[in-house]
Amino acid sequence: MGKVVGFELSSQEPEKAVNFYRNVFGWKIAEPQWDYWTATTTDGEDKSINGGIAKGPQDFPHGTRIQIEVEVIDDAIEHAVENGATIVREKMEFEEFYLAYLNDPTGIGFGLIQNKK
Repeated sequence: MGKVVGFELSSQEPEKAVNFYRNVFGWKIAEPQWDYWTATTTDGEDKSINGGIAKGPQDFPHGTRIQIEVEVIDDAIEHAVENGATIVREKMEFEEFYLAYLNDPTGIGFGLIQNKK
């Protein structure tokens, strides 16, 4: 079975996206190479995935929504909005988790997920 092993966030404003993900989620972002910033979201001891942020081409200027697991979804939503995010869909409750959809300041959509303990 195929599994997600990384991600790429495309944006026409990649520096703004880099600052957002670094400030809101504490990602370690490398210096750019070829308009691509490598993003590290794990210390190697958990099951997180790593990926990058890229300047998207004109025919796909921004995209790729990912799910970001957080400890407290309400706090994460508040912090994201304080840093320029907009809420696309408010927090929803499911049997095993909470989920919300937001757009970062550059228009990239992402999901926040909090597992119920």
